[in-house]
Amino acid sequence: MAIPDYQSVMLPFLKFVSDEIEHSLREIVENLAQSFNLSEEERRELLPSGQMSIFYSRVGWARTYLKKAGLIESPKRGVLKITQRGLEALRQNPQHINDEFLKQYPEFIEFISTSRTDDAKTTRIETKIISQQTPEESLEYDYQKIRQNLADELLNRVKTCSPSFFERLVVELLVKMGYGGSIKDAGKAVGKSGDGGIDGIIKEDKLGLDVIYIQAKRWEGTVGRPEIMKFVGALQGQRAKKGVFITTSSFSNEAIEYMSKIDNKIILIDGGQLSQLMIDYDIGVSKIVSYEIKRIDSDYFTEDE
Repeated sequence: MAIPDYQSVMLPFLKFVSDEIEHSLREIVENLAQSFNLSEEERRELLPSGQMSIFYSRVGWARTYLKKAGLIESPKRGVLKITQRGLEALRQNPQHINDEFLKQYPEFIEFISTSRTDDAKTTRIETKIISQQTPEESLEYDYQKIRQNLADELLNRVKTCSPSFFERLVVELLVKMGYGGSIKDAGKAVGKSGDGGIDGIIKEDKLGLDVIYIQAKRWEGTVGRPEIMKFVGALQGQRAKKGVFITTSSFSNEAIEYMSKIDNKIILIDGGQLSQLMIDYDIGVSKIVSYEIKRIDSDYFTEDE
C-alpha cells in the first residue's frame, strides 16, 4: 500500500495514545507503521533530502497538528500524551481527523492562519488563496510554517532551562549578533552588575566604546509597565542610555507604549522574537538540509550579433 499522508495518520495516532499513557514519538511511529501494514521498504523510504523517512516525517506533522489543536500534549521532553480535549474528540466517534475536523479548535485556526485571526471567514479566504499559490509561493509559505513550528518548540525548550543556562544563552546570542567582543568577556559582565533592575552589562562593540545594560526574564506571565519602569530607573542610576530587555514571555501594550515616551534607547525582545533570533544565529538549532531556488540567467543566452 502507499504511505499514508499525515491527515490519514491523525485518527490512528490519537486512538493509539487514548490509553492516557505517555508514549515516545518513535514508539508511536512503530505502532502506526504496523497498523498501516507498511513494508520495510516503505518504512525506510526517504524524503528527497535523504535526512528522514517519509513516514516518520508524516507522523511528525500529525503530531504537530494534533498538538496545535490541543488534542495531545508533551508533559515532558520526548513524550506525548492525550489531553482531555483529545479524549472528547474521540467520543465524537469521527470517521476522520483531518484539517477540517481540527478547525473546530481556535488554537488550530490561529496556527494555520497567516494573519493569525480568529475570524472564520478570513481564514476560509486565506485557505483558498494558499491553495492557489504558485510552487514558489507554496514553498515560501511552507518554509515559514516549518520555521514557526521550530520557533515554538525552541521557546518551550528555553522555558524549561535553568536561569543560569538562560543567562548563558542570552550572552551567546548577543555575541553572535556582534555585541560584547567574545563570549568569555561578555560572560564576565552578564550577571555581575549587582543592581536590582539590571542583570548584566555587555559591550556595544568589540572595542567597548559604549555599553548596553541587559535585563533577562525567563517568565511565563506578561511583562508589564512596572518592570520596564524599574529597568529604566536602574539605567538612569547608572547614567546609561541603552538597554535590552529580553523575556521568554511577552510585553503588555502599556509597557510598549511607555517605551515610546522615554529618552532611553531600550530594545524589547519577547519570546517570539527571541526564538526567531536563535534560529537566525544558529543558537540551539542545527541545519539538516538547505534548498537553492534558481532561475534562468537571461544574460547567459544573449548571443553576440
